[in-house]
This record gives sequence, structure tokens and C-alpha cells, in this order.
Amino acid sequence: MFLYICGLVVLYYIVRWYRERERVPDRGNKYVFITGCDSGFGKLLTSHLDKCGFCVVAACLTEKGEEELKKSCSSRLSTVHLNVTKSESIDKAFAFIKNLVGEKGLWALVNNAGVALPSGPDDWLTLQDYEIMLDVNLNGVIGVTLSVLPLIKKARGRVVNVASVFGRISPFGGPYSVSKYGVEAFNDTLRRTLYYFGVKVLCIEPGFFKTNVTDVDLHIRNVRQLWEKIPEETKEEYGHDYVDKVENVMKEKFSKMPDGNLMKVVSCMEHAVSAVRPRTRYSPGWDAKFFWLPLSYLPTCISDYLLLKDAVRPAKCVM
Repeated sequence: MFLYICGLVVLYYIVRWYRERERVPDRGNKYVFITGCDSGFGKLLTSHLDKCGFCVVAACLTEKGEEELKKSCSSRLSTVHLNVTKSESIDKAFAFIKNLVGEKGLWALVNNAGVALPSGPDDWLTLQDYEIMLDVNLNGVIGVTLSVLPLIKKARGRVVNVASVFGRISPFGGPYSVSKYGVEAFNDTLRRTLYYFGVKVLCIEPGFFKTNVTDVDLHIRNVRQLWEKIPEETKEEYGHDYVDKVENVMKEKFSKMPDGNLMKVVSCMEHAVSAVRPRTRYSPGWDAKFFWLPLSYLPTCISDYLLLKDAVRPAKCVM
């Protein structure tokens, strides 16, 4: 019986691998719009899809980002300035893309732009801290997507939303997981809405990877900046050595967690854009597949215990 089950599992993965190999034809006439291309996944994906023959429209926040991509990519590449938090910037990018793609429509949108700071215990933060991140990670995704949907429907293309495995479980405080849970929800409703129009909506849920989002020095600086702003009463609750303890944990444990191979994520993005039969969800990273996602399915009492047992405790902890 055990061998029979193992055989079925192996057969399933062989069939899936075979079905997922086929790529869409005529890539030279397919336009792909990617946000957040100044660095990290977006920059790598732009170069990768350009080499694959797609016509890439890379959205950058800075002129430096645009210039670096123009130097490294082919003449098929187009760049556009985009601040996903500004509606006028989104409108200008849409007008540029609409004029560029014409009657062909837009084959794919990759919502990659995102930020990870500010992040910290929820009672250290303000509503403004949440709004800053939600404007980029969630409202920006929704705004850009809605603006180009007519062009995607025209091409019967696809939307690729970069969420996070932390849109499935929240191991730390702050707005990051809140924003990514929102992206997951938007992704699910959009997928069902656009099904009838032949548009595919896919989700990328990476684990820890070595990008600006997981830069330990940036996170330590962020924690210290938040600490300086909180009331003295809150500092007494946590203890004046709390930040030092958090910094030690980040340097000893957090710094070792990120995977340096960003192509694991970029390959999933490329497959979502170019495969004839893409997956609904991708979870690149061994930590995502074998720790965070399984943890998200466990009973709450167990996941809470596992996440809290090694956490830095406040000085006035009552539990």
C-alpha cells in the first residue's frame, strides 16, 4: 500500500512537470509590465524575461533604476517612472503602456513593488505606520491592477501578484503581514472574477530571500528608530535592554535565514508569465514549503507556541 501511494505521488509530479513545460509562443509580440524594478526580484525578472524574448515594460521609482536596466537589456525593453502610491503616476504609466501595446493588449502584469518597513511590535506603531506600507504593498497592487485590466482582458493575459508566505501566517508584528494577507485576498477574488474572461491570476509566495526587504541592518535601524518614538511607559513595559536583545537575535538567527539564490523566485515568476499552464500559487524557498506553509495549517495553539517559545520577552511579561 505504501509503495502504491508513493508511486501515485511520483506519477503526479511527473505528469505535472510534463504539462508545465510548454511555453507560450510569439513572445516577441507579448508585453509584460513589471513594477518595482529598481532592485531585487523586479530587476532580475526584467533581465530574465528580456532574454526570454518578451517585450518588457519595467516600472522604476528612480531614474538610476531605469538607466541601469537600459544598459543591461535589449532594445525591446521600455522603462517608465512609477510611484504606486500616487494615482497620477499610475495614470501616466497606464497611458504610456496603452500607447505602446496598441491593439495587442498587455500579456502580463507582475505586481512586484513592495516595502517591509516600518516593522515592529504592534503597540510601538501608529496608524500612519500602517498606512505607509499598505499604500505600497496593497493599495498600490490594487491601483495598478485595476488601471491596466482592460489591456490584460484584451490580450487574455495574466496577473501575477507577488505576496509572501507571510500572507499565510504572521510570525512578527507590524503591517507587513497585514498587507500581504490583503494581497492574497485580492488575488483570490480577482482570479475568480477574471476567470470568465480567460485571464489567469497567479500568486507568488516567497519565503526568506536576501533582498532589501530582509536586510538585517535596515531592520535593526528600524527597530531603534521606533524605540526612540514610543512613550516612556511602553519602554518600561518592554525593558530598556529589549532592543539590544532583539538586535542580538537578528544578528545570530535572522541573518542566517535568507536564501541568497533569488533565481528561485524569479524562475517562478517567469513560469507564471510564460507557461501555457501556470500554477495558481508558487511558494519558492525551502523554508516556505517545509516550515512556514505547514505551520500555517497547524492548530493556532501549536503555531503560537512554536512562534513564541524563542521570542524575546518584554520585561513586564505576565505569561
